Amino acid sequence: MRAMTGNVTNPVILSIETGGDNCSVALSKGAEIIAIKENKDREHSKYLSVFTDEIIKASGLQYTDIDAVAVSKGPGSYTGLRIGVATAKGICYGIDKPLIAICSLLALTSACTRTDSDAIYCPLIDARRSEVYTALFNASLEQLSEIEAMIITENSFKEILNTHKIRFFGSGAEKCKEIIKHPNAVFVETTSSASGLVRPANEAFQNKKFENTAYFEPFYLKDFVVTKSNKTRL
Repeated sequence: MRAMTGNVTNPVILSIETGGDNCSVALSKGAEIIAIKENKDREHSKYLSVFTDEIIKASGLQYTDIDAVAVSKGPGSYTGLRIGVATAKGICYGIDKPLIAICSLLALTSACTRTDSDAIYCPLIDARRSEVYTALFNASLEQLSEIEAMIITENSFKEILNTHKIRFFGSGAEKCKEIIKHPNAVFVETTSSASGLVRPANEAFQNKKFENTAYFEPFYLKDFVVTKSNKTRL
């Protein structure tokens, strides 16, 4: 049984983002980030626990001061998501606090600078080859389309681009930039970061949108496919 959260106005939340290249951990109080640590080495299993310990110590807090743990739930890297979710669940069990799961595309959009209120925001997470995980959001973080795995062509988003400016960003943006050519297509540099979980995680906490820690699993969107090695075993 997890501990009751009570009425916490500015909850202390540990946020974990490992669904992409970035291994990122943030500690926040309400909407304010207290500490954050991240890198792009893709060795999430090596750094995640270390980063978590470091930001807890740097903040002057203890693990028991945390009110909830938030994790990026996917879609994204199969291995990265499993590492992040397993770590988040372990901490929740250890301190008897609730688990919050945030859509990786929402978190990526939350981390993006949204100065153009009339634009549509399109996070793109690399799904290998010419495919990306994506959905559309407005500047208020309201989701406008279903999450999907999309094969990008020169006609992708064309109908929307004819009437709206779309800001593309994320790990899949670079390869899409070479394919999508339209005056209303704007590509901006934004990477996955635990900072993007802070606002939606705080809102989820206030609304008591918690996961069942024992049974929660990442949202992979696609089945994990093992690539058969071409190497000959001797």
